[in-house]
Amino acid sequence: MEPLRAGIIGCGRSRASGMATGAGISHRHAQAYNASPDVRLVALADIVLENAQAFQEIHGGDRLYTDFHEMLAKERLDIVSVCVWPHLHAPISIDCAKARVPAIHCEKPMAPTFGEAKAMVAVADEYGVQLTINHQRRFGSPFRKAKELLDSGAIGELVRYEASCSNMYDWGTHWFDMGFFYLDQTPVEWVMAQVDPREGRKHFGVFMEGQGICQYGFANGVTGLLVTGRNTRWGAENRLIGSSGVIEVGVSPEVPLRYRTDTSGWQVVPVEDGIHDDSHFTRAIQDAAEALRDKREPELAARKALMTAEVIFATYESSRRRGRVELPLDVDDNPLWSMVQDPDTGGVYKGLEIA
Repeated sequence: MEPLRAGIIGCGRSRASGMATGAGISHRHAQAYNASPDVRLVALADIVLENAQAFQEIHGGDRLYTDFHEMLAKERLDIVSVCVWPHLHAPISIDCAKARVPAIHCEKPMAPTFGEAKAMVAVADEYGVQLTINHQRRFGSPFRKAKELLDSGAIGELVRYEASCSNMYDWGTHWFDMGFFYLDQTPVEWVMAQVDPREGRKHFGVFMEGQGICQYGFANGVTGLLVTGRNTRWGAENRLIGSSGVIEVGVSPEVPLRYRTDTSGWQVVPVEDGIHDDSHFTRAIQDAAEALRDKREPELAARKALMTAEVIFATYESSRRRGRVELPLDVDDNPLWSMVQDPDTGGVYKGLEIA
């Protein structure tokens, strides 16, 4: 069987240059491809040739391009990773779909607006392309073991899912996604939230709130709670509160997973890795490649990521409306940006740079 032909769009600046501004995500994608025996990394694209050359020296890749369209036209790729900043996710993913690349593995978050996120899924579906979004923590052993405990009834029936992080969009996308993971993609029916942008800042070019809180309700009656901002961490990254116990994920590097019941104290659960591990990227990309070969839905299917994006933008929309938002969400913009830029609602935030 011939190996799948893989390419990467967006190599980024070399760390050695002293000018790197990103997280080096493309390196993790390359490591994942190179760790997959049935995939070959054949092409790299970056608008700065020197970036691609430095990347090639580390990870290989047969040919280099400064125009990803040329790469798509010449390389007959089976799978391509989109590792650029979020404002380019939608246009590049859509162009890859229109070029009929069979599989597109795009970094998270999906896009800066809900309309763009919906378009990514719609175009991929139209062209019969497999689109995945890299919510790689679904492959982390602490999270998967937590789900096993939950599904086994170790804490009874799930009542509430809690999480905390720095922002709703860049980091929160992981924790909203994990809520869907734990609950087998049970839809969210409503969102009630508030955000404050005054201490907000840009992450990878996208402006986000400085502080926020989101309560949301799943169709099965479980509620979710995500709190964002500085100093919001409350002892665990994820907390699953059941009718007869609690599961905590990411308590500390030494305790990635523990649980207790109404009749026992805390029990630390052995797991293979922590909540941050490059192996999650490898498993995510290998699953995408296997799904393409097997013609099945991948774990990180874009339809799942769109459910997460909907909750993120519904959070901002709830703040804009000053009330509860019922889903499905009927907006296409980024309500946070619109609020701050609106002279009637955003005057108190005058001077914040969104674009």
